[in-house]
Amino acid sequence: MLTNEENELLCRVEGDAPMGQLMRNFWIPICLSEEVSEPDGDPVHARILGEDLVVFRDTEGRVGVMDEYCPHRRVSLVYGRNEDCGLRCLYHGWKMDVEGTVIEMVSEPAASTMAEKVKHKAYKVQEWAGLIWAFMGDQARIPAFVPPPWAPEKSAKVSIAKVLIPCNWAQILEGAIDSAHSSSLHSSDFVPARVGGAEATEKNWLRPSTDKAPRMQVHRTEYGFRYAAIRRPITNAAQTDYVRSTVFVAPGTVLIPPNNLYNVANVNVPMDDTNSVFYFIAWGDRATTPDTETWRKFLGTSIGSDLDDQYRPLRNVDNRFWQDRQAMKAGNFTGIKGFPNQDIAMWVTMGPIADRSNDRLGASDLAIVEFRRQMLEAVQEFSRGQPAIGTGDKQILPSVCSFQAIVPKTVDWRDFEAKPVYGAGSGPQLESNYETTA
Repeated sequence: MLTNEENELLCRVEGDAPMGQLMRNFWIPICLSEEVSEPDGDPVHARILGEDLVVFRDTEGRVGVMDEYCPHRRVSLVYGRNEDCGLRCLYHGWKMDVEGTVIEMVSEPAASTMAEKVKHKAYKVQEWAGLIWAFMGDQARIPAFVPPPWAPEKSAKVSIAKVLIPCNWAQILEGAIDSAHSSSLHSSDFVPARVGGAEATEKNWLRPSTDKAPRMQVHRTEYGFRYAAIRRPITNAAQTDYVRSTVFVAPGTVLIPPNNLYNVANVNVPMDDTNSVFYFIAWGDRATTPDTETWRKFLGTSIGSDLDDQYRPLRNVDNRFWQDRQAMKAGNFTGIKGFPNQDIAMWVTMGPIADRSNDRLGASDLAIVEFRRQMLEAVQEFSRGQPAIGTGDKQILPSVCSFQAIVPKTVDWRDFEAKPVYGAGSGPQLESNYETTA
């Protein structure tokens, strides 16, 4: 458990909150590229770390991420005109380009030099792997953009489901790194089978174990930690273990053990103290990674049927997440369609910010304990002037990945040679190709 003070330090991200200031030292996903796919298309709203932003793609295809509110009279620019390489405010016609330069002030006299004295807040932007990224920290000290470990090169196929969730980022992150819950909460979707490792089908994921109480082991790193959930396999349990190794990359990325066809990850971005953006990602070989719509349908996160056009879930507390009690009586464990929706129901019912002072943690919560300890230490060190966790020469190496495998008991999972899944056992392996478009 945590004290109330520790919980506040871990969870709060708005304004001058230390955790939010730490997170500003990373390139942060702002929205999906598909949300601003059209030059001169509709601007969109994004809220990140308690800050309201407007995102737009200009006439030449460049993307801008700026303060939502016009520097003149603080009117929302989401309603503005996106035209001729700039975003024009409806109120008085001021127009800003993607860098925040005021290029027109039609309400001012022609001889006025006022535009030269005004600079609108805009962030440096990078587009990569289907996301618009921005660096929201010190704009005079912007680090080079490094592709995330779940999309290390352009040739990888990436499919992303996005969901806006009305709760704090940390309880979502804790759910993502909690391997033990999958054997219960997702037991109707992660089905035990006599297979050689985790396998994906059109309806569910198979795994070679019935063990609901894995042994947990953690290996701390400078970028976060790796941990293993070790279960008894269905076959040859005397000589082997079924190991699922997850990687936490601070501050908000989790590399989830893959299946036989593609890799899995999620990224958790705080909108503010009590709302978060959850990105659930499949990536890998183009031949075996599902396309975006197939991925979203599989997860139960399709726009229109599962989410509204703002990526907010149609399932919620008021309608009990569309839980089907008849399906539960027939054998479905939760009665909730789509395993991310099962997770969301758990996260949201903890409240806007989970009260960790009342937790009763057990042996299966080792990764949860490590996450809390490490991030509290990281934010305290950052507040004392140390670099943010996992930045600079302490960032994750491209060779690090999650894995799942049946491993001989004589092999330490920390030494197990793992590579990302890239095709069904064939094709090139992803290495450290860090070419960017920055």
